[in-house]
Amino acid sequence: MTRRRWWPRRWRHAGGRYAPDLWPVWIVAGLAVVVVCVAGGVAYWLVRRLTEPTETLGVSDGIRLSIAILTVFGAVLAGVYAYRKQRISEGDAHRADATQFAERYSTAAGQLGHEGPAVRLAGVYAMARLADDWVEQRQVCVDVLCAYLRMPYEWNPESDQYRKGEREVRQTIIQVIRDHLQEPREEPSWSTCALDFTRATFDGGDFSGCRFRGRVSFADADFVGDLISFDGAGFLDGAVTFHGARFGVGAVTFNDAQFQGGTVSFDEAQFSGSALSFCGALLGPGDITFHRASLSGGTLTLDEARFRGGTVGFDYAQFGNATVTFNRAQFEDGSLAFRRARFTGGTLSFDHAHFTGGSVALDDAEFTGGTVTFYAARFDGGSVTFDYGQFTDSTVTFHHGRFNAGTVSLGNATFNGGMVSFVRAQVDGGRVDFTDAQFSGANVRWGRLRPPEAGTGRTT
Repeated sequence: MTRRRWWPRRWRHAGGRYAPDLWPVWIVAGLAVVVVCVAGGVAYWLVRRLTEPTETLGVSDGIRLSIAILTVFGAVLAGVYAYRKQRISEGDAHRADATQFAERYSTAAGQLGHEGPAVRLAGVYAMARLADDWVEQRQVCVDVLCAYLRMPYEWNPESDQYRKGEREVRQTIIQVIRDHLQEPREEPSWSTCALDFTRATFDGGDFSGCRFRGRVSFADADFVGDLISFDGAGFLDGAVTFHGARFGVGAVTFNDAQFQGGTVSFDEAQFSGSALSFCGALLGPGDITFHRASLSGGTLTLDEARFRGGTVGFDYAQFGNATVTFNRAQFEDGSLAFRRARFTGGTLSFDHAHFTGGSVALDDAEFTGGTVTFYAARFDGGSVTFDYGQFTDSTVTFHHGRFNAGTVSLGNATFNGGMVSFVRAQVDGGRVDFTDAQFSGANVRWGRLRPPEAGTGRTT
């Protein structure tokens, strides 16, 4: 009959079997401290005894002193031996765990490379579970899942290269990653892990509610699905880049997302008939950039977005018959810049927006056709500038706008044809500045505003 062990047992998940529990290092260290304290006390007593006059010590006292000395040395040696044995046991357990982790890794990686989609799905879950358990190599496991998404992928079912079941495997990987980027979360979080989706193809995907705190790359990725969702996501630290990414006719949504740290870059991204939405997003103090991005058709919607710091930049961006809206947006701080951007047709709308601070700069921008509208916008601070802008057959309107404070500047702007209108605008303060603006065939409607004062170009 097998004797029952007196020590406790615990489930060692990494090994997949029961194994004897090891005493934690802090218990062994505590016992060692106790032994040293006792030994110190005994040593102190021995020193006092040995410093007493020799005539007061008898034979029996000498025997007791010898036994005490041997006891102290024995206790110290026992403590050192126990601590050393504990360290060796822990080293053996760690090596056993590492071996089992490596075996699990090889099995999961082999499943991901299998021809059968069901086996590949099992590999996805196995690799994700290993990432949770193997803290030291979690980033490696996450890299493997990201690398799978970076592999060539044919999403068109009519193509000869199309693999049946592949879309389900990829969607499962995205779902697993999304589930591990939620906060708060009882299981291990991957939010601080680096995620590399460079040149990956996304045939749909849901990253809603994710918390991004590490370095994330969607650079040169292709978004071909009907919907890619980042709704409610938090971009809190680190850097997230969509540099050079290509967006098709589907929708990419960042509704109610929070941009409160780090940077999000769409520099040189290409949007072809895309519906890109940031409705209700909180912008600031992080930065979002669309420098040299290209928007051909489609929509970019930032309705009801809140600007509370940071920078949103569209410098040198190209807009071709696109609709860009900031309707009912709140500008409290930070800056929105379209410097040297080029608009061909389309609409740029700030209808019902509320300005209490910050700045909107369209300096040196070029408008050919299309409309820039601030219908019923309210200015209680901040500034909107079109300095040195060039407007050809374009319409700029502030119908029903309310100017209580702040500045609207079209200084040195050039208007060739088109119209500038302040019909039914209410002016109780603030300033509208047309210093050195040039009008060639443009129709200017001042409404209730007084025409610019001679020599100043300012109106109130």
